[in-house]
Amino acid sequence: MSVIDDVTAELARLPGIGRKTATRLAFFLLRQPKGSIERLAGALQALGTRVAPCAVCGAWSEVNPCEICADPRRDTGTVCVVEEASDIGAVERTGEYRGVYHVLGGHLSPLDGVGPDDLRIAQLKARVANGSGVREVILATNPSMEGEVTATYVRGVLGPLGVRVTRIALGLPVGGDLEYADGLTIARALTARREMAE
Repeated sequence: MSVIDDVTAELARLPGIGRKTATRLAFFLLRQPKGSIERLAGALQALGTRVAPCAVCGAWSEVNPCEICADPRRDTGTVCVVEEASDIGAVERTGEYRGVYHVLGGHLSPLDGVGPDDLRIAQLKARVANGSGVREVILATNPSMEGEVTATYVRGVLGPLGVRVTRIALGLPVGGDLEYADGLTIARALTARREMAE
């Protein structure tokens, strides 16, 4: 294989990048100044050597524990459970949550061979059971079939520990049209309805 073919093959392994897009990216990189390619290579090298999962929550970080786990202003009594570390950014952007996180590393998917032992569920159980003062665990898994199964399983694991386990509300997005929403989304929105304030 030529170097171009090798770069194209590596880029095509990235999610959402097909062979055609990978080829375009490879030729785009060739047209860039040499320094741009070296900076990209250096950033990718640093990504592989300096970033690791946080020993407490499992989020990707250059420091251990991560910035959120080490922040004394965070409420360690509230733990938001997410599927992937990338989900933390979505919750943080709201500016409403001041607790800490726990990253499962995926969701249960028996068809794909992903069971409870493949996720960080045992670490979550130990984190809640070790007298750390956790009062509430918020399950913020994705609103997919796998996310629901994962949330139900985690609820079953944490139930005997006496901690409050909640699930994020699921429903209609702001600005969405009711006529285009699927039945399950509407059903969840109806179930999670609340009183309107005056």
